[in-house]
Amino acid sequence: MALTNHKFLLAARPVGMPKRSDWTYTEEPVGEPKEGELLVQLLYISLDPAMRIWINDARSYMPPVGIGELMRALGVGIVTASRNPRFAVGDYVSGLFGVQEYALTDGRGVAKVDTRAAPLPKYLSVLGMPGMTAYFGLLDTGQPKPGEMVVVSAAAGAVGAVVGQIAKIKNCRVVGIAGGAEKCRYIVQELGFDAAIDYKAAPVSGFLRRHCPEGIDVYFDNVGGAILDAALARLRLGARIVICGAISQYNNTGPITGPSNYLSLLSNRATMKGTLVLDYVDRYAQAGAEMAVWMAAGKLKSREDIVEGLATFPETLLKLFKSENSGKLMLKVG
Repeated sequence: MALTNHKFLLAARPVGMPKRSDWTYTEEPVGEPKEGELLVQLLYISLDPAMRIWINDARSYMPPVGIGELMRALGVGIVTASRNPRFAVGDYVSGLFGVQEYALTDGRGVAKVDTRAAPLPKYLSVLGMPGMTAYFGLLDTGQPKPGEMVVVSAAAGAVGAVVGQIAKIKNCRVVGIAGGAEKCRYIVQELGFDAAIDYKAAPVSGFLRRHCPEGIDVYFDNVGGAILDAALARLRLGARIVICGAISQYNNTGPITGPSNYLSLLSNRATMKGTLVLDYVDRYAQAGAEMAVWMAAGKLKSREDIVEGLATFPETLLKLFKSENSGKLMLKVG
């Protein structure tokens, strides 16, 4: 029986918060792989804040998704047909497959994953791009030392939760900033953070003074805006600020709000540096192996927020920007 592929194409550049009409939900027959190709049935699709950057018509680290093109997304799935010698039917794989049910690919950028080592969704969370981002962003860019104060924003999110746990593994004191009492409870009681700051309850600056009386050594930023400014005001001498994301700014209809406290970098001889996981592709296996050991020892945990149904993509994506997701957000296809 012929298979049908459902997929989302970008229809318009969003202004502010994306809406369903910014995409076209369409279908097409599933093709047969040609020589060197394989067919992947998507099982889970990753939803990430970076997707909002990818649909802007602006210069970035990757070309923007074109109008009428398949919406870019990471995913994991199973090989259902193959004419590529590197992959066999039944292999589980990860790759940049897009928001669709089936993907025909030549295998470039596709990696096998071992579902005996971890459940498939973990390869989109702690063993996928968020985990790799946290690992390299904290350890290579942040360079935490035992006993230092590490603060991370969006601390209950896919990246922030891993950052905080790795910092604890490296014997740092860790304060997480998250939205809401439940997320703050989660990062302290279940993930082992030393303290949590609920940015929805009161201004962050006051809580930072309380929890970081001697200042911040490493600040891992996922949100930008006012929270970044508050952290800059609490730096210690030689502090490192890791710029991973700025989700508070992605849906702005006006200019991006930059830090007004940047002179703290000068007075504290601090550094602020961006981190991009694509720079570390050749070291993913090393990081994955080390994190798998931590997971087996119970030192590294993750939570996946899985929503069923490909057709829910436009609405489910908005959970990221409304702080409604708990852990790594993804779609279960089908």
